Amino acid sequence: MKLNQWRSAVALVILAGAVHAQAEVSIGAVLPLTGSSASIGEDQRRGIELAVERINAQGGVMGQKLDVRIEDSGGTANTALDAARKLVSVDKVPVVLGEFSSGITIPMGQYVVKQGGVHVNIGSSSPAVRKVGAGSFSVIGLDDLSARFAAQDMYDLKMRKIALIVPNNSYGQGIATEFRKRFATLGGTIVSEVLYTEGQSTYRRELQQMSRAAPDGFVYSAYGQEAATINREAYELGLSKKPWYGIYLTMCTSDTPAQVAQGQLGIEVASVGNNGKFYEDAYEKAYKQSVKSSFGSYAYDATMLSAAAINKAQSLDPEKVKAAMADVGKSWSGATGAIAFDADGQREQQPYEKVKYDKTVVAR
Repeated sequence: MKLNQWRSAVALVILAGAVHAQAEVSIGAVLPLTGSSASIGEDQRRGIELAVERINAQGGVMGQKLDVRIEDSGGTANTALDAARKLVSVDKVPVVLGEFSSGITIPMGQYVVKQGGVHVNIGSSSPAVRKVGAGSFSVIGLDDLSARFAAQDMYDLKMRKIALIVPNNSYGQGIATEFRKRFATLGGTIVSEVLYTEGQSTYRRELQQMSRAAPDGFVYSAYGQEAATINREAYELGLSKKPWYGIYLTMCTSDTPAQVAQGQLGIEVASVGNNGKFYEDAYEKAYKQSVKSSFGSYAYDATMLSAAAINKAQSLDPEKVKAAMADVGKSWSGATGAIAFDADGQREQQPYEKVKYDKTVVAR
């Protein structure tokens, strides 16, 4: 082959590679695929996969296939920040979805919006999420909404003296503050309040402290593997003879044996809205099991909403996508129901369900 012919061939290969590289529209996601919330992270990943499959079957984004580049947070803020840096600085994605824990979502989201990107919260509910900044949107309601619902439900169940245990992080602090305030307004009392340190091998001391307050029942919210330890030790100490109430019960029981969790009550974010049966059907067809948690559908909606915003913007410029996201988010019908963002980009109305653990989490 002559030199000029060789150069032409190389140029064609490079051009073909460039065309191929542009054949996909990419956004990013940071999920807890390992660590204490890995079960939830896996369900979020499934929700994203189902959305990508549907979007690409319907023609993709701006006429190209959608690709979601998923990074593992490992359940830690530092790892999540490293993942977000890669997605924004190296992969140049305009939108980053995630995480699950509020203590991870908040610094990660702040980094993304400071870099000019768009952040979509798919699972965190601390009221502090509202302060992430312009360019951050939430497809899931915050804890001022869930605490009001849970406090009223507990009061309706004739519980007047409550012991509360939640993680000592942004999420847990928000839950404790909001629940205490709402429950007191109704006439109830928190007789013991524990904010536990994450990652402990045992919580017996904290549980015994709560038991000594002689509550009518226990309210808790905890991540999968830590919740499993709390549930097992409460069961061994005989504390499960009194009612246990989980705020986000699928999260609290995802890694807990059925015998230990049996009979627990709680609330859950509604995994599907009035028109969301298609999501349940697609999930069961793809994964040969019922929906595992209530959080995968929010990752699904965030992916669908992001694709719609990029299509509306007809651009990957984050500023244009941000404006389009706010516009599309004025009224959006998703798997989890109607989504409308307030002035801070937060979901205005959040549907909840009253649930019970009966071999699995079911409506009551």
